[in-house]
Amino acid sequence: QVQLVESGGGLVQAGGSLRLSCAASGRVFNSYAMGWFRQAPGKEREFVAVTSWSRGSTYYAYYADSVKGRFTISRDNAKNTVYLQMNNLKPEDTAVYYCNTASRTGPWANWATYDYWGQGTQVTVSS
Repeated sequence: QVQLVESGGGLVQAGGSLRLSCAASGRVFNSYAMGWFRQAPGKEREFVAVTSWSRGSTYYAYYADSVKGRFTISRDNAKNTVYLQMNNLKPEDTAVYYCNTASRTGPWANWATYDYWGQGTQVTVSS
């Protein structure tokens, strides 16, 4: 019902920046929130950020402590796109980053809250 395509990943040196994009299609307006998770090798999928999406909803944005102050999530409903601006990247940020959407409210740091996932985009930060 909802399709998500991430882009913008790549290789960057520590301290650098990347901007990830997630283009959504399908029944986007059925989504309650749009977010980002990441998964590093050998680790569980980790919450990164989430923002409100539904038209007319009150704006909110939440971040994992590990990225707060460095990452910024933003949305452009007219373009059906959500972004993740990543600044001051660290090697620990290396992971596959996934865009996701939730059709209901729930604990945003729990991956089970979300219904649809993109294919992921690789972010590699070298030291």
